[in-house]
Amino acid sequence: MSKTIVLIHGAWLNSKSWEGFKARYEAQGYTVVAPDWPYDDRDPADLRADPDPALKSLSQRQIIAHYAAIIRDLPEEPILIGHSLGGVFVQHLLDMGLGVAGVAIDPAPTPGVPLGPSAIWSALPVLGDPFSWLKAKTMSRGYFKNRFAQTAPKDQADALYDRYIIPTPGRVYWNGVVGKIKINWKNPHRAPLLLIGGEIDLIADASMTRAIYKKQLQAPSITEYKEFPGRSHWTGIDAGWEQVADYALGWAVGHARPGKIATISKAA
Repeated sequence: MSKTIVLIHGAWLNSKSWEGFKARYEAQGYTVVAPDWPYDDRDPADLRADPDPALKSLSQRQIIAHYAAIIRDLPEEPILIGHSLGGVFVQHLLDMGLGVAGVAIDPAPTPGVPLGPSAIWSALPVLGDPFSWLKAKTMSRGYFKNRFAQTAPKDQADALYDRYIIPTPGRVYWNGVVGKIKINWKNPHRAPLLLIGGEIDLIADASMTRAIYKKQLQAPSITEYKEFPGRSHWTGIDAGWEQVADYALGWAVGHARPGKIATISKAA
């Protein structure tokens, strides 16, 4: 059984968002790797104050290739756990033959699956700006409080924003509309996959996660869906995050295929 876990963050966050999961899994004896996206490897306050100019041109293909290279260099095949856009990347990496099991928590819009109404509304601040393709965007505090982390205590919202939120390239949103990277839903070699939805997620509707699940059922590998009631997109940090972390890891450990040395396809 693999004792290595790779945590993959989504847009607007970097690896700091995994600090709870990482410490919890390490306490259980796992080696936990939580890489940043390229150009995200600084403290969130520093990134907001002075984002790397290269961030604005970062694409989904580059991020997937970045994680694929890290995974290939590990001494054993890992469990992959991703949140939001990181949950989409988990699906792509599994489709490439990487990982012994994958968990996609509140996955962002995934190629081949219609956007849910909340996902459409939540994407407007980026896609409503036709020049965001060439920009690094910063989430507003109001958006954070009312949509991204609407379940966080209001008196803590500003401190949470300051601790975790970073700029994100508008290009990764547009990549979901233009030049999509397709997933082979019927891939016979894809490792087991768990999709986790949040009942009141306003960024990645639970209905959209269920639709992704139905697509992924076309593969012969084990594929399951779990929905947590009363949980928002902020589920990995919000009160009760331990329940999500434990369920994700317990499922992955219980369903992981044996690790193997494989011929891995190159990043799309």
